[in-house]
Amino acid sequence: MAQTRDMTTGSPTKHLILFTLPIIAGNAFQQLYSLVDSFVVGQVSVDALTAVASAGWLDWLVLSLAMGLAQGFGIQVAQSFGAGDYKELHRAVGQSLILSGITIVAVELLAQVFLWPVLVLMDMPAQTIRMTESYLRIIFAGLPLVMGFNLFAGFLRSVGNSTVPLVAMICAALTNMALDVLFVMGFDMGVQGAALATISGQALSCLICLIAVLRLPVMHIAGTDLRWDGRMCARLMKLGLPIAFQNLIISVGGLVLQKVVNGFRYAFVAGFNATNRLFGLFELAGISLGTAVGTFAGQNLGAGRLDRVRLGQRRAAQLSVLLGLLVGGLMILFGKPLLSLFITDSDPDKVAQTLAVAYEYMVVMSLGLSMLYLLFTYRTTLQGLGDTMIPMVSGFVELVMRIVCAVALPLLLNEWGIYVSEIAAWIGAACLLIWGYYRRVRLLEGKLQQKTAV
Repeated sequence: MAQTRDMTTGSPTKHLILFTLPIIAGNAFQQLYSLVDSFVVGQVSVDALTAVASAGWLDWLVLSLAMGLAQGFGIQVAQSFGAGDYKELHRAVGQSLILSGITIVAVELLAQVFLWPVLVLMDMPAQTIRMTESYLRIIFAGLPLVMGFNLFAGFLRSVGNSTVPLVAMICAALTNMALDVLFVMGFDMGVQGAALATISGQALSCLICLIAVLRLPVMHIAGTDLRWDGRMCARLMKLGLPIAFQNLIISVGGLVLQKVVNGFRYAFVAGFNATNRLFGLFELAGISLGTAVGTFAGQNLGAGRLDRVRLGQRRAAQLSVLLGLLVGGLMILFGKPLLSLFITDSDPDKVAQTLAVAYEYMVVMSLGLSMLYLLFTYRTTLQGLGDTMIPMVSGFVELVMRIVCAVALPLLLNEWGIYVSEIAAWIGAACLLIWGYYRRVRLLEGKLQQKTAV
């Protein structure tokens, strides 16, 4: 199988589908981290599952900063590859490594120092807050592995290779499953065992992608590429920082929502968190398609093929709606049996109440999946076109919509107001991104025409 994929020629639909499928498969295996943790921990008690699930938004806040920067760095690599400028590509790779090292040190320090005060501020349930802290201490210790995997996998996908990241995530998921059973059920290590299993899988996926990058001829860099280059670093940070900040903003909205939820009855908190723990299944197809169309847009922008960018985005939008309807329908049909696998406790009433809340929330989110998938594809296309500011602003829109609706709607709809607030946040952000995409394309077309005229 080819080590790279040039998306500047050939059928956009074919490229998107062939590039998306391995990403979907890879993300599906990556979701096994969450699912296996939830299943195994859920067999311990509802309290243990709630402790791990409550960590979700805070976990995402810290890890997504590293992931956002890595995604931004990959945009520059994709554009350089599409333009055939391998000297620039090598400089981008070298400077990305430098910036990633600095990021890891800073974020790791902040995460460990402020973890407990943030958990207290969020009003975490008293019976689970210590378990949540123990779980996150270990997860945050794996930040260098998360950064490494996302950076190296991003390099590979930027040059059209989505196969190696798939293999890496399969191996990581299998490792995680085996160690989850061993640590939690065999050694009775509880949530700490689940966290150790997760970072062990991350270590393996990072190593596999690193080896693949080192073996890829187009990624061979020289020592001079690892010397500080202020110009390239500024360009990389201009692409990466808005994405990281966008993730931060979305995470803050999620943390505020979690704080509001923590004020409801315990069964609602447990059910809401149980569904959120499975949320990766909801967004899997949309995120994967978004990754593909972002790489497609970056390569074709580098090649000056804006006509292909427009056609590719149009096809991606159509696929988004179809996939959203399909996945949403499957979740509504099979959501309750799936949730019941993860919700276990000695008290049958607690299980029944938790399951009822979890399924209600799952149904509402399933109905809005097409809008969420459109949000993903337009956001990553804009990023692939070099515009990371509008996606960042969309994060603000998502933040405001989520907080306002989470605070106001429960006054009218009670607990259902919390469910609806998520859909409202998606709609608000998607509308801005769709407008921003067409604005960006018109701007780039104007610049291209001026360059052609000269």
